[in-house]
Amino acid sequence: MPLTRRGLLGGTAFSFAALSSCDSSRDASEKPASEKPASFDPKDWASIRAQFALDPGVSHFAAFVFASPPAPVREAIARHRDGFDRNTVRYLHANEIELNRAIHARASAYLGGVPTDEVCFTDSTTMGLGMIYGGLRLSPGDEVLTTEHDFYATHEALRLRELRDGVKVRRVRLYADPSTASVDEMVGNLSKAITPATKVVALTWVHSGTGVKLPVRQISQAIAGRALLVLDSVHGFGAENAGPADLGCDFLISGCHKWLFGPRGTGLIWGKRSAWERFVPFIPTFQEYRPSATPGGYHAFEHQWALREAFEFHQAIGRERIAARIHELNGKLKQSLASIKSVKLMTPISPDLSAGIVCCQVGRYTSAEAVDLLAQKGIYASATPYDPSYLRFGASMATEESDVDKAIAAVAGL
Repeated sequence: MPLTRRGLLGGTAFSFAALSSCDSSRDASEKPASEKPASFDPKDWASIRAQFALDPGVSHFAAFVFASPPAPVREAIARHRDGFDRNTVRYLHANEIELNRAIHARASAYLGGVPTDEVCFTDSTTMGLGMIYGGLRLSPGDEVLTTEHDFYATHEALRLRELRDGVKVRRVRLYADPSTASVDEMVGNLSKAITPATKVVALTWVHSGTGVKLPVRQISQAIAGRALLVLDSVHGFGAENAGPADLGCDFLISGCHKWLFGPRGTGLIWGKRSAWERFVPFIPTFQEYRPSATPGGYHAFEHQWALREAFEFHQAIGRERIAARIHELNGKLKQSLASIKSVKLMTPISPDLSAGIVCCQVGRYTSAEAVDLLAQKGIYASATPYDPSYLRFGASMATEESDVDKAIAAVAGL
């Protein structure tokens, strides 16, 4: 019998068999109040863009930071929210088993057909990183190797682990200049930094501060048998046409509210069975799948369960088509920015070493000043939260060719 919150808490007096017709997550009579967009044609980029409630009066190049979900996801969130608001315990118990299985199945398919019991769900990339780096079996004197380019959440999670039980953490610089980074430079620098004490290599697939995309497959081959490879994947997941089998990592950790454009407050961890065997959970789970690291407790289930529609939306369009579109738009953006005399492009031109993030410096402006000036022209970009900070664009599946043209013209005007 599947393990559920109801089973753990000793059951309930309700009978749920009679509720299936009225509480089905797909057939609930409650409809969201928002007006539905035009019919969805997954082969038409204009139709895809129309599924987003993003302000059509401006060009969005930071939508990936904290996503605005497309219509099917918004509708699912509203449907679940209304169901909970009308009768919380009834809606929870009528749907939790089916929908937990559904999101596992959709995530498994999206990741390339991995076993469902290799996937668990979190609230964010940061939560996933903290769980894995805090729960891996490591002894005092064991070493974790990370890089100077990784995000605060990786560095801080590893710092806390180092403080707690004496695990050693080292950082390596993979490239001197992001704009000229190469596969040989990055793989070589990382390989040389590994020692016999290195048990875990902690990396980020796409660097949010420079737009550099790591050659993860080559790295995984270079370190095979020497250490576990744990990958913060949040800026590749949903933007790149690659899954765990393509990358060769041991753990893949990502939020689902960036390039996947899933519900806010959702994320996942995938791990090989052999990698999960080296993990000790520290938050109780209510999941039926074993091993499982999905934290138990009450969550924003209206968001978590709407992951089903997020994966279905992506798969209807096609992971390969979305990745090609992102590379096409950002490739044009990079080439054009590089041709502007006052602009220094920081992200590699090559699609092999970049994904959906494009970073640059514009003349005498700080990144924050450039962001403000572009916003006055209806171009919404972002500033990278690092030192040095760069102006950052991210053309996504919610971006149109005309938006790219406007951004190029606006930057040239600075």
